[in-house]
Amino acid sequence: MADHTEQSIVVGADVGAIMDVIADFPHYPSWVTAAREVTVLETGADGRASKVRFELDAGVLTDTYVLAYEWAPDGTLVSWRLESSDLQRDQRGSYKLSQQVPGSTKVTYSLMVDLKVPMISQLKRRAEKAITDAALNDLKKRVEG
Repeated sequence: MADHTEQSIVVGADVGAIMDVIADFPHYPSWVTAAREVTVLETGADGRASKVRFELDAGVLTDTYVLAYEWAPDGTLVSWRLESSDLQRDQRGSYKLSQQVPGSTKVTYSLMVDLKVPMISQLKRRAEKAITDAALNDLKKRVEG
């Protein structure tokens, strides 16, 4: 992923438990602050969502967009790319999970967002960092809480 933001956090759970939370899109509005509504549009042969619509309300910014997902067969990686959006030209991201010891997993979140409106790259990177920080901390709270 060219020009992206990547951050990691250690979560006190096994890979499978974390990936189950990541894959549980209908419950995102209960723990992802900006998610107003999340709808699974298509499911793959593995039973996981392959296309998901998000209605996001982050105060000054609202967007409705669709992401296409790919899930690694070993359950340690999920990646996505933008299918459609009101505000975004492109979005690519991933969660990579690596078991440290039983009950402890390193979660690495990579994100690249390109908006349809021009934005200074420094501000774009700062926004991506804020998004990845919040996502990782919310995920950790949800899994461990």
